[in-house]
Amino acid sequence: MTRPAPLLLLLAGLLFFFALGNHELQGSTEARVSGIAMAMHLDDDWVVPRLFREPFLEKPPLSLWLDAGAIRLFGASTGAVRLASAFAGLFSVMLLYGMLRRFGRPQTLAFSAALILATMASYWGNVRGVGEDSLLSLGVTAALLGFYQAVRPEPEGSSVWAWALFTAGMVIATLSKGVLGLAMPGIVIFVYLLSTSLMDRRLRIGDWLKPALFTLLALVPLLIWLGFLFQRGGMQAVGEVLWTNSVGRFSGSFVEAGHYEPFYYYIAKLPEAFLPWNILVYLGLWHFRKNLVRNRYRLFFSVWLVAQFTLLTLASSKRTVYLMALTPAAAVLAAEYARVLLEWAKAHKPALYRYHRRIIAGVFSLAIACYLSAAFWFAPKADVRHSFVPVMSQIHTLQDEGKAVAMFQPNERIAGASVFYLQAYLPILKTEAELRAFLADKPGNVALTDHTDRLKEPVTVIKQMAINRQPYYFVEQ
Repeated sequence: MTRPAPLLLLLAGLLFFFALGNHELQGSTEARVSGIAMAMHLDDDWVVPRLFREPFLEKPPLSLWLDAGAIRLFGASTGAVRLASAFAGLFSVMLLYGMLRRFGRPQTLAFSAALILATMASYWGNVRGVGEDSLLSLGVTAALLGFYQAVRPEPEGSSVWAWALFTAGMVIATLSKGVLGLAMPGIVIFVYLLSTSLMDRRLRIGDWLKPALFTLLALVPLLIWLGFLFQRGGMQAVGEVLWTNSVGRFSGSFVEAGHYEPFYYYIAKLPEAFLPWNILVYLGLWHFRKNLVRNRYRLFFSVWLVAQFTLLTLASSKRTVYLMALTPAAAVLAAEYARVLLEWAKAHKPALYRYHRRIIAGVFSLAIACYLSAAFWFAPKADVRHSFVPVMSQIHTLQDEGKAVAMFQPNERIAGASVFYLQAYLPILKTEAELRAFLADKPGNVALTDHTDRLKEPVTVIKQMAINRQPYYFVEQ
């Protein structure tokens, strides 16, 4: 009989690492984050992340540290900068399996829940991309699973290791996303403890104090980094991380952050949020609603899903990728409801139940085959529309011809991609006066810009290219 843990490790490893580097940077996040990580590597500055050679303090730098370290170890490849996210996804899947077994769930159910997590389309896609959301999801998952193990009724053995897991998860979450890394597990813990206190009509002070104390301990690494940041940029830099880019994004006061959507944005995204297992997630959440008082295990995972969804809905800045931290809870609810359906089939449809193992194996095999095919064939094909390489190759060609190239008011995508692919900095021209001076300084000087219509005086476009329908122009005087 195949042992489930090694099989799960093999399948998740295939899903997350197969053909990881066979396509170029795609989308705004991959280009921006990879460029910042490359700048960190080039400058050997591990305190202040930079974009446009200016501080980029949108979030703490854990993912950037890992990406820059991968560049230093394995070179400037797309596979290298995706490794941190892929490993975070793998650790999350294996952790979910191990903790469900620790919670006393059947081996088959724990395996199914972990594999459902690995084969959620949004989760799979984000784990294979550059960014901090996979690390945030790992941190939130570790923190919440550790917390539940520590406070659940009659836990097996000492809870010291569970609180250590909780603390490690909070370190990862806060170093990945700052205040949001604190809020995502925090809202679940608060609602769960409030619910159990009301149901038991008893307030256990220790259950409230312990997560608070271990959270303070987990904040030490973040505070150390903030201390170094304070030495370099003062309170303005610290405030930009903790207030402007955290509270400001939630409240909507930081208008430059973008991604502002109406309150129903995530509700409209529910049909695609947990594909292809959506129906199991939502039916499970509805089916288990009546016995949550008696079943604290199901209560916890239901609170995990609903509380975080509510928190994200209240935030002004919204993106589908932010739902990634909810996927472990969704996977558990889907697996639990699938077990209910199997028990019903066993009692009422024995002829169908006889083949349930083959059906389940077939469904998972089909899903995995589709994902591997997408990784090998379809992701590289998307380079035709999304890759920054053609623009970077044109810059190389111009430089080989002895021409100086600068960027005029570049967006974050092209600025990040240029640093990553060129492994060097191009001059940044911020005003039209600087553009005119650069083009007139030497015959043959070329500027790259994504717009020409806002210029007061015309320029000569020598080449035009497009990335995902965004035009880019190489211009001369």
